[in-house]
Amino acid sequence: MVSDAEVIVIGSGPNGLAAAIRLAAAGLSVTVVEAADRPGGGARTEPLTLPGFAHDRCAACLPIAIVSPYLRRLPLAAHGLGWASSDVSFAHPLDDQPAVLHHPSIAATAEGLGRDGPRYRRMLEPLLADPHALLADLLAPLGVPRAPLAMARFGLMGALPATWLGACFSDERARALLAGCAGHATQPLSNLLTGAVALVFALVGHVAAWPVVVGGTERLIDAMVGLFRALGGTIVTSRPARDLADFAGARAILFATDPHQVATISGDALPAGYRRRLGRFRFGPASYKLDWALDGPIPWADPRVGQAATVHLGGTMAEIAASEAAAYRGEVPDRPYVLLVQQSALDPSRAPAGQHTGYAYMHVPPGCEVDCTARIEAQVERFAPGFRDRVLARHVTRPSDFASYNLSFVGGAVTGGTADLTQMFTRPVARLDPYRTPNPRIFIGSSGTPPGGGVHGMGGYHAARSVLRALGVPESRGEPAPMEPS
Repeated sequence: MVSDAEVIVIGSGPNGLAAAIRLAAAGLSVTVVEAADRPGGGARTEPLTLPGFAHDRCAACLPIAIVSPYLRRLPLAAHGLGWASSDVSFAHPLDDQPAVLHHPSIAATAEGLGRDGPRYRRMLEPLLADPHALLADLLAPLGVPRAPLAMARFGLMGALPATWLGACFSDERARALLAGCAGHATQPLSNLLTGAVALVFALVGHVAAWPVVVGGTERLIDAMVGLFRALGGTIVTSRPARDLADFAGARAILFATDPHQVATISGDALPAGYRRRLGRFRFGPASYKLDWALDGPIPWADPRVGQAATVHLGGTMAEIAASEAAAYRGEVPDRPYVLLVQQSALDPSRAPAGQHTGYAYMHVPPGCEVDCTARIEAQVERFAPGFRDRVLARHVTRPSDFASYNLSFVGGAVTGGTADLTQMFTRPVARLDPYRTPNPRIFIGSSGTPPGGGVHGMGGYHAARSVLRALGVPESRGEPAPMEPS
């Protein structure tokens, strides 16, 4: 037996800790069980290259975390959480012309889009009338929306493929901005609903500048752990969950893991048919990642790119669409879409004085073992000539490394499962309450449940609410007070 807690949460990533905090705040005794030697899941920070350089293992820039309907209401600053951001949320370099810059100010962003600026404002401004109400709807399971008009407008545009949404613009600059955002979907930009991913990432950057966590993403986990323990919660590390018999005394067990682990660990406690449906859950392309220790800032051809938290590399919408389609059908792109994060540009504590960290990844087929280092660095060099001369050391994380590091990163996929038309609304399987299973004691609250991947904690939060309903605990008990719009 691990403990006599009323609720066991398996997994200590942002979703697991969000669930645990919500349940502990309601007065339940909660124990989090983690297989690794410390909490965090993909949200950990380590000196991967050289001493003095702090590199994020997986999650790096956290645009949705800072606007999360649940996380933003928690007193995490009191437990040491700090954010760092700039006036450029993300940048998108293009060949032979200034980079596209996304600012918190929609007016400043539109100004950089030339004749497409007014159209960009017409697309986004109505969604910003009450963005937190809209985000609460978008980061929740299907239900009656709080902001029905904004949701209807968002849905009409978001249902489209990102390539169709891009066709609304006259010039490449606005199309490239959307393509860079849509690439976070980790699927072909010609798929339905990829427009929604593009809109969400563009939208949140106008609600709050895309940030990094001061000191490393793991400081977010430290703050959540501190709050959870202040509420009386317990965390047990280095304890893989293998048998539900170890938790026989718990009234509820909440999995903050991928659906396959739920099926394997639960065994006969779940019906065979439900386990088969969990086993059919698809994870999509994997990630191939590089971390660099640099002797100075990245020498971008457009120096303004150096201010950005995130840089989307890949050129035009057509180039990015081709790259993402290739990875999805099992090919390694020669000219990949690359997501690059410049943590030390915003947070100097990440590297020794005068030096910098760099972080970048591309999408590849699951389990891919092709060396993609040259492909990624060629895309950086394309827009930052002389970049390779700045590299002091590099660390490579292949899909197999991601899968070994965290069992929920199946095949090296770090996004919690493909969010395409068949899995966007029915993750992990189609149920009225996606967080409940046929066993009334077993719940799921991970990136494999709505609203999907990302550091926002909302899958865990909604799963915790489902547990409270099942246990007959008023959902209002321990609920944080609403925040004023920011």
